[in-house]
Amino acid sequence: MPEHAPVLFIHGLWLHASSWDDWIGHFAAAGYDGSAPGWPGDPDTVLEARAHPEAIADHGIDDVVAHFAEVIEALPAKPILVGHSFGGMIAQRLLGEDLAAAAIAIDAAQIKGVLPLPLSALKATLPVFKNPANKHRAVSLTAEQFRFAFGNAIPAEESDALFERWAIPAPGKPLFEAAAANFNPHSPAKVDTANAGRGPLLLIMGGQDHTVPEAVTKATLKQYRHSEATTDLQEFSDRAHSLTIDHGWREVADACLSWLKDQGL
Repeated sequence: MPEHAPVLFIHGLWLHASSWDDWIGHFAAAGYDGSAPGWPGDPDTVLEARAHPEAIADHGIDDVVAHFAEVIEALPAKPILVGHSFGGMIAQRLLGEDLAAAAIAIDAAQIKGVLPLPLSALKATLPVFKNPANKHRAVSLTAEQFRFAFGNAIPAEESDALFERWAIPAPGKPLFEAAAANFNPHSPAKVDTANAGRGPLLLIMGGQDHTVPEAVTKATLKQYRHSEATTDLQEFSDRAHSLTIDHGWREVADACLSWLKDQGL
């Protein structure tokens, strides 16, 4: 590994890439060179993203994976990936394809093969699924929907403030693709979980998460049982989907740094 391993932070649905800014600074202080490139079509700012939802619309999982594969190609070395929600699924796909040195998937969206579909996850994603046309659109959440999907374990005022600061429209397509994954042999949500030569993977779950309940993360871990590569699981029992951006983000970031150190990264 180079002295300063590059770290790529990959956001999920409804959060702008700049929501990783604190993490990038925190990792820099620990000697890592981090960046958060954003998804294809992501404008530079939250305000631009809200003003131009069409720029973000209709990007599916394969588009996002290809986009980050291109970013990785330009780096001096294989990066460490840190992904949240759908970013965690993207990170797992890239790791399975041997494009990363290691990956940390925080409350990661379900990959193909994961069967549990808890009711809270359905409710959290209902704003997208209630209209089939949303597959090709970008969909915004209301502050109240954001509170259910992200901020249910923090005070309402904090959730609303995070919504104002970071929330952007999200493409509906990845959610439709993930929902159909177990019926599609060539699903873009399929991850090479049997790859024994890949780098280490850490799955992090929030015990209060409505959008990606812990049953989903535990079922994801099970998908890796045929690989001899390192796959670890860590739980923050009192945290929900906002765990990377709320007042407790530093504790999660420190857990990631500590795990990377244990891996010799």
